[in-house]
Amino acid sequence: MAGDLMRAAVLAALLPGAAAAAEAPVYWGVQVERLEGRFGDGEALAWDGDAFVGTDALKLSLRSEAELEDGGFETLENQLRLQTPVSTFFDAVAGLRLDTPEGAPDRLHAVVGLHGLAPQWFEIDADLFLSDHPSARFEAEYEALITNRVILVPSVEIDLPLADDRALDLGGFAPKVEIGARLGYDLVDRAIAPYVGVHYERLVGESAVRTRRAGEDAEAVFAVVGVRLMF
Repeated sequence: MAGDLMRAAVLAALLPGAAAAAEAPVYWGVQVERLEGRFGDGEALAWDGDAFVGTDALKLSLRSEAELEDGGFETLENQLRLQTPVSTFFDAVAGLRLDTPEGAPDRLHAVVGLHGLAPQWFEIDADLFLSDHPSARFEAEYEALITNRVILVPSVEIDLPLADDRALDLGGFAPKVEIGARLGYDLVDRAIAPYVGVHYERLVGESAVRTRRAGEDAEAVFAVVGVRLMF
């Protein structure tokens, strides 16, 4: 018995955080930021959501984002990421992203990024995707409370190719910009929030030129109807 106590004391001295880490509660959750139909310059079904499991110190998450048009995926990406705090308000993330759109080559990227809350409570996601076709993405979103249940969510997303991508008709450093505003109603304690809004997309620079040459529009605007889910 004395020997067991001595070994326990030595382990506690060498690994002071081991017991706390082993006893840290494990959380899990699913959050679908957007599940929406888009109507205007064509029609589309779009979603953006993630599921996670882990502790406050380390989480594993699976993120999915897609746009389904005319029965095919114009975009479809899935990310598997590890996430850990680096400050009070920001987490560092690292993982893999797999793109499998229809009519375009599949792509695998390494992901590194920083996600969290900036001053004034702007939710910020900044990611770098490393592969033969590198790119960067910046997303910002803000929840403005009109009432305790009515919430306006303006957002902006910038996808920046860091090299030419002829397969996708994208020019290096010629971004795609998406701007939206969604007005939602908190139906069930933030777990279910239907919304309506507007979504605008525009390609810039060489990406716009190549898209027009391919006979497609470089910009589009949609009315959106959808729901935000969290559980």
